[in-house]
This record gives sequence, C-alpha cells and structure tokens, in this order.
Amino acid sequence: MDKTNTAINAAKVLDAGAEEVTSSDTQKSWKDYVTLAKMGIVSSNLITTFTGLFLASVYTDFQLIQNLHILILTLLGAGIVMAGGCTLNNYIDRDIDHLMERTMERPTVTGRLKSTNVLVAGLIQSAVGIMMLAAVDPVPAVIGIFGLFVYVVIYTMWLKRVSTLNTVAGSVSGAVPPLIGWAAIDPGLHLYAWLLFAIMFIWQPPHFLALAMKRCHEYKAAGIPMLPVVAGFAMTKRQIVVYVAALVPISLFLYPFGIIYTTIAAVLGLGWLALGFAGFKMKDEIKWARLMFVYSLNYLTILFVLMVLVHI
Repeated sequence: MDKTNTAINAAKVLDAGAEEVTSSDTQKSWKDYVTLAKMGIVSSNLITTFTGLFLASVYTDFQLIQNLHILILTLLGAGIVMAGGCTLNNYIDRDIDHLMERTMERPTVTGRLKSTNVLVAGLIQSAVGIMMLAAVDPVPAVIGIFGLFVYVVIYTMWLKRVSTLNTVAGSVSGAVPPLIGWAAIDPGLHLYAWLLFAIMFIWQPPHFLALAMKRCHEYKAAGIPMLPVVAGFAMTKRQIVVYVAALVPISLFLYPFGIIYTTIAAVLGLGWLALGFAGFKMKDEIKWARLMFVYSLNYLTILFVLMVLVHI
C-alpha cells in the first residue's frame, strides 16, 4: 500500500513538473515572439501614427471620441503590420544576426524559435494588420502594404546587403505611419500629412547613421554596407549634418500649428544642428554618435507629441 501511494505521489510530482516546464516554455516562446516584433520600434512609430490620425480629425472636424473604433482599429492594425514586418526582418536576417553583438541573442539566432514558425508568424501578423486597416478604409491598408513591401523586400532582402542606399529605403517605410493614421480619417491626404511624412523621412537617415557609427565594427563584421563602413566617419558626419539642416526648415513648414509649435520646433532643430556641427571638433566620434542618436529619439518624440498638444 505504501509503495502504491509513493508511486502515485511520484507520478503527481512528475506531472506537475511537466506542466510547469510546459508553461514556462510557452511563456518564453511568447516573449521570444514579442522580442522579434521589436516593440520599442512599434511603440515609437505608433506615436507618429496617432499624431497623423489626431491631426486629421482636427482638420476635418471628425468626431474621434464618437468613433473610437476607428482609432482602435487603426492603431492596432498599424502596430500589428509593423510587428509583422519586424518579425519578417528577423527571419530574413537570421544568417547575419549572429555576427552582430546587438542581434546575436535574437531567438532566430539562438534557435529558441524555429525559422518556419517565425516566417509564419510574420506573415500572419502582416495579414491581420492589413485586414484591420482595410476595415477602416482601403487607403491606409494600401499604404500599409506599400510600407511593408519596402521594408521587407526592398530594404531587408535587397538594399541592406548591397548598398548604402539601404538607409534611404528604410526611411521610406519608416515614414508611412503618420500617413496611415491620417488616411484612416482623410483618405485624400492633406498637405500636412505629406509634411509629416517628409519630417519622418528626413529624420531617419541622421538617426540611423548615428547608430551605424556606434555599431560600425558590427556592421563591418556582418558585411552590411552602411555609410560609416563604406565611406568612413568623416563622410558620415557630413551626411548627418546635411540631413539635419534639411529637416529644420521642413519642420517649420508646419508654422500654421502656431507660435508655440514653431518656436519649439526651431529650438529643437537648431539644437540638433549645433550638436551636429560639434561633431567636427569632438575627438571621441563614438561619443558624439551616441549623443546624436539619443538627441534624435528625443527630437522626434517631443516634436510629434507637441503637434498633438498644441491642437488640444
């Protein structure tokens, strides 16, 4: 009898342990998929998506509060499309990610997730996101498809590995979120929507070139022809300053947003430009690149949040 009870208890312990392991593995698996979706990138892009949507509602007198389903579907759809694109990016880059310190721990590199599962997940996320956007209006769905195609096919599969123009291609896809948001309310896309696109497009090269300088040795090891790898730091710094200089007047084209927006946008832009010129004198180029990268993140967040605040 004692032996029987002992066997039963041992079996219960083993079953409990198996359930705990299964639960733990499932939890880790979900966390891995979230990691592949690059939620930091998705979150920052959703700020610009919301800005486009909110401004469109202001300038078309669209009652956003009475139509919260439009807001929810647009943000969810855009976010899931972006997550799908990032997941597919991880799937495609799994052959080179192990060569870079910042990507070598990705689940696609360590083998925590099967590559076929990652591919399926990316395709499903992309399809679901597009369908959500299409439920709002066909135009944001088409813009979402365009951005996804440029990011996955033109940027990740092609230019990223063969040309320094990869930064420009990535900038195109990264600039569509505010267009998606605006088109959800106003498919005709007001001039302001295109100015938001232009700001995003011009902002991204100095942002990513600064990152490329920080991670230059990693990109070189992976064989990715980023500008600092191909042309050196001096050329990269000049390119960064040119882009920032172009961004300042473009951001000021939105002067109808009011004196508060215009003043802060000018101060932010000129501050970034001054930091850019300081790079020609700083001896520690990596430190300068780090400062430029952090400034670029703050610049974009403050600028787009400001656009919303001045219209409330």
